[in-house]
Amino acid sequence: MEKFTKILLTENEMPRQWYNIMADMPNKPLPPINPATGKPVGPEDLSVIFPMELIRQEVSTERYIDIPEEVLDLYRTFRPSPLFRARNLEKALGTKSKIYYKYEGGNYSGSHKANTAIPQAYYNKQEGVRRITTETGAGQWGSAMSFACNHFGLELLVFMVRVSFNQKPGRKLMMNTYNARVVPSPSTMTAAGRKVLEADPDSPGSLGIAISEAMEIAAQDPYTKYSLGSVLNHVILHQTIIGQEAMIQLEKAGDYPDVVIGCFGGGSNFSGIAFPFLRENFTKGKNTRLVAVEPASCPKLTKGKFTYDFGDQSGMTPLLPMYTLGHNFIPDKIHAGGLRYHGAGVLVSQLRKDGFIEAKSKFQRECFEGAILFARSEGILPAPESSYAVAGALDEARKADLEGVSKTILFNLSGHGHFDITAYEKYFEGNLPDHETTAEEIEQSLANSAVPVIS
Repeated sequence: MEKFTKILLTENEMPRQWYNIMADMPNKPLPPINPATGKPVGPEDLSVIFPMELIRQEVSTERYIDIPEEVLDLYRTFRPSPLFRARNLEKALGTKSKIYYKYEGGNYSGSHKANTAIPQAYYNKQEGVRRITTETGAGQWGSAMSFACNHFGLELLVFMVRVSFNQKPGRKLMMNTYNARVVPSPSTMTAAGRKVLEADPDSPGSLGIAISEAMEIAAQDPYTKYSLGSVLNHVILHQTIIGQEAMIQLEKAGDYPDVVIGCFGGGSNFSGIAFPFLRENFTKGKNTRLVAVEPASCPKLTKGKFTYDFGDQSGMTPLLPMYTLGHNFIPDKIHAGGLRYHGAGVLVSQLRKDGFIEAKSKFQRECFEGAILFARSEGILPAPESSYAVAGALDEARKADLEGVSKTILFNLSGHGHFDITAYEKYFEGNLPDHETTAEEIEQSLANSAVPVIS
């Protein structure tokens, strides 16, 4: 058992249900609020932009939800995904700890995003939707959704954050290949985009702006719905197949993690690997630590405020109870575009508030340094987003060695960096600046992002 490096599952061992953490949370999150009425949001408030089955999943407290057979059929083309023991990385570090990583980059999109893109496209198709609008930061989500929509015969319009649109042309071309239309955001296509451009013609954009644009278009057409790649409960639900598989694989290896790590933007990949292990903490008395690693330039979990805020810049979403930097916050132009989001998902926020998960922030240069060590050791070039999880795992191994203990560390390698090679070029050139958002900047952003008072 000690000589394994790659732990695989058969198709028959793949989970047939998603796990819903809502069933086991000691404190359920506060409800989303309709800003116009000040009352909790009901299904009718969400039906303009989401299909009903996803709304049901969003509010469900059932512990397990069956995965439709058509979704399983597409999952089987790339799932179960492999779990690796990072032996060469351990050797390079000289650590006594064991490091495992779940690799989610081996599918058509190159990231974990396919796990929710497929069911979201499926449910929209089932309810007669013809077109979907969405946003994408670094492009992984847009890539995942474009193939899924094309497979189910849906049109897709993607608003891609402008800084990433310019940094990552390969992602745009990949989405075009899968038959999606890609527009840099902010754009002149929407009132939300035009308002931003009037104030700042050179705006780099943000996920909050792109979400506003995508939702605006969806709200105008009864046959168009909006789709989100992170943050929301149903998105996190779909990602839990990652952690469920990892648990089975570690059992095969005769191991169990002391700490589980994921990078953090809105919460989907971190939650996907962490929530099944958190279930074991809640129901079986395990004490695995769960650590979210976010950028120092966008530190909502480590420096943000827990309050009601909008999920987008224009205030089109319901008010969500979450850790936030303010919906008008524009993050620095780091290369981990998928982590440039002002808020944290409702579920993660409540669990963080209650002390069940941990969070830390990292600078991008240190993360790229860790990603290069990982690539040279393990042969996979991490996405910039995933480099934060790598850096978090290295921190844990080094800390354990200093303490004279051996730990079992699991992290989610959420995607590959093949479309991000220019970011690595900038690192090698010494042209990858670090940036840390200050408390004063956050305070100002929160003041500029005032929301209606909830009575």
